[in-house]
Amino acid sequence: MWLHAGLIHLLANMLRLVFIGIHLEQQFGFIWIGIIYLLFGFGGSILSSLFIRNSISVGASGAMFGLLGAMLSELITNWTIYTNKASSLFTLLVIIMFNLAVGILPHVDNYSHIGGFLTGFLLGFVLLIQPQFGWLEGHNLPPTDRVKSKYMAYQYILWVMSLILLGIGLIVGLVMPFRGVNGNDHCHWCHYLSCLPTSRWSCRN
Repeated sequence: MWLHAGLIHLLANMLRLVFIGIHLEQQFGFIWIGIIYLLFGFGGSILSSLFIRNSISVGASGAMFGLLGAMLSELITNWTIYTNKASSLFTLLVIIMFNLAVGILPHVDNYSHIGGFLTGFLLGFVLLIQPQFGWLEGHNLPPTDRVKSKYMAYQYILWVMSLILLGIGLIVGLVMPFRGVNGNDHCHWCHYLSCLPTSRWSCRN
């Protein structure tokens, strides 16, 4: 994620980063988002190393897809504090689908995109959870009018499930490459996720 295939690649990724990351930075601060941004890139690199065995992949796209995944899970887990819920969800899903569709072009590492997105989606439930609406203001209210629980029940459930899935995924993803496992041997259709052959291009190389 620290390397890029030229100046245009670097500028394109930085431009995308500005538009994708600014919302999360404004909410949670650049230090916190910067730390988990590195974790997103790490998750993308793990999945990429399982399926791309004979090529080198560079770029921070996996980390940026992690930000998209984190924005989606943050919207879901903090659903009650948003006003324009439906429009925000629709816009975000369109952006995600468009960017994933670009990944099926040749010479684009969509495994890194998917790995970063899944890491960000799960990690967002764990690290970007916010108190339910009215909890912070409840300290100034009478005991009978206070919101008793800081988080809602579904937020706790999503937090636990995501933490378990993330732990399992990272452990398996780290062990398999060191054991020489090739992901393509266990998933014979997964290569279509990164390159879809058409009459205009080939995916052989």
